[in-house]
Amino acid sequence: MTTQEDAAPPRAHPPTVLIVSGLSGSGKSVALKTLEDLDYYCVDNLPIELLPAFVRSLMREDTLPQKVAVGIDVRNRHSDLSRLPQWRAAVVELGLDARLLFFDSVDDVLLRRFADTRRRHPLSHGGLSLPEAIAQEREKTLPLRAEADVLIDTSQLNVHQLRHRIVAEFAFGRGGLTLLFESFAYRRGVPTEADFVFDARVLPNPHWNPELRPFTGRDQPVREYLEAQPLVMKYVEQVSTFLDTWLPGLRGETRSYVTIAFGCTGGKHRSVFLAERIALHARQQGWEEVAVFHREQD
Repeated sequence: MTTQEDAAPPRAHPPTVLIVSGLSGSGKSVALKTLEDLDYYCVDNLPIELLPAFVRSLMREDTLPQKVAVGIDVRNRHSDLSRLPQWRAAVVELGLDARLLFFDSVDDVLLRRFADTRRRHPLSHGGLSLPEAIAQEREKTLPLRAEADVLIDTSQLNVHQLRHRIVAEFAFGRGGLTLLFESFAYRRGVPTEADFVFDARVLPNPHWNPELRPFTGRDQPVREYLEAQPLVMKYVEQVSTFLDTWLPGLRGETRSYVTIAFGCTGGKHRSVFLAERIALHARQQGWEEVAVFHREQD
């Protein structure tokens, strides 16, 4: 039972507790790793009935993390998942924002993923076949699925697309338009989710410098090399001007994020540098919600 002493004082933006659940093989592990990269305090496989006590323990620390992600799923065999609304309400009473993210996928994709990775399904004990285990898990997690604030079907998503979706949707939590700057390699295809695509293959390539080849566009030697190239800085200036002109017009749209993608041959030097450099420019222009994702590096 939550007491008045337990309750946290009201906050303009209360800390977020993101409950991450879903079917085994649907992408929960990738999501938690991505959230951890986004500075979420992550805990996996927490018994659902311990959720309020876990949050209270964090609140006793000097600094409560602003973003917490908790993995809860069918591996908690002795937990009653149908009681999630009760435990979730207890977290809200403590003054936090509790949201549930649920991952799903069609059976054929789940079967293929388990076959490809040769993992055992957590319910494949007692002689259950893999299709039977998946069916049983669907039944057990129905209360979680029904309670979900965000439902992501990963049937048609690869790992990179899933990470992109998580970054775009959960890098921030204050609302408004998020700008996601992404780097990619053309040899692996243009990101299907990109709103704007800029080709960096016209620029000098650090790959051909043996001293620079091991580094990426995030490293100082590559940055210094590219910043010393007049053609590169002209590119940065012109692309920045274009985005400064047209991005503000998207603020009134119903969309929550815009993806600006930069591509080069290998997705390691030029595209990475541009994504980082122009993301910095966007922040300097007053955009508060700016994220960077390097598809071939992250």
